Amino acid sequence: MAAKRRPGKRPPRGGGKTHTPPRAKTAAPGKAGAPVRPRASATGPATAPRSPARYRAAALIGVLIAALGFAIAVQVHANSQSDSLSNLREDDLIGILDNQNARGDRLRQQITELEQTLRRLHDSGDRNAAATQQAEQDATALGILLGTLPATGPGVQITITDPDHKLAPEDLLDVVEELRGAGAEAIQFGSVRVGTSTAFTGRRGAVSIDGTLLSAPFTVFAIGDAKTLDTALNIPGGVAAATRAAGAALSVTERPTVTISVTRSLAPPKYASPAPH
Repeated sequence: MAAKRRPGKRPPRGGGKTHTPPRAKTAAPGKAGAPVRPRASATGPATAPRSPARYRAAALIGVLIAALGFAIAVQVHANSQSDSLSNLREDDLIGILDNQNARGDRLRQQITELEQTLRRLHDSGDRNAAATQQAEQDATALGILLGTLPATGPGVQITITDPDHKLAPEDLLDVVEELRGAGAEAIQFGSVRVGTSTAFTGRRGAVSIDGTLLSAPFTVFAIGDAKTLDTALNIPGGVAAATRAAGAALSVTERPTVTISVTRSLAPPKYASPAPH
């Protein structure tokens, strides 16, 4: 009769003998000189303990990264403070953009006019007559720009009050320079017609323009695009703000028509002469 096999048990292979692997021996605690074997992890081979030098290197790298991040943050913050545009309101930024666009349009218009003049000179049957007409137009334009001819057109009237005599000559010169940069074609400062050689001299409370002593309040007339001139003077941090910071005041009034009747004479050049063609 065949022997019955118990369920759930299978006879071992290889003659019925089982092999049990030997257990690893560990040193008894507190025994001097006993070797210590690294423990194996559940996910990988045994790892040796990290040395103190590695911990110091990791700490040093962390400190360097933190210092670099702090330096970058400080630099970005400094750049954001130095950029005055980042602190302006949306309306102020729109005003600055409109001013720049107006300047670009004005320059493009001048380029177009010069190109038309060049084509007219080339296409005209009577070149001498066309050249003479162009020369007369250039002389009129130069006379207005240099201040030798009266001028009229749209523009602004500027009033500068300085009761405590805080404004220096260079402060008033900044007003003229801002108007020129905004495209003013003719400027009258007080009773003086401003030209290319106009000079502001003197001291606070006693400012002279081309040798003429003027006193506050000052009235300035400028011919050009009224909106552009007004925007240029009132840009945040510009001439009007600097005038108020100095203890004075500046107001701008846009006018559809400004008439400048004061003229100036030009001294003949002392060194320069026309170059030969």
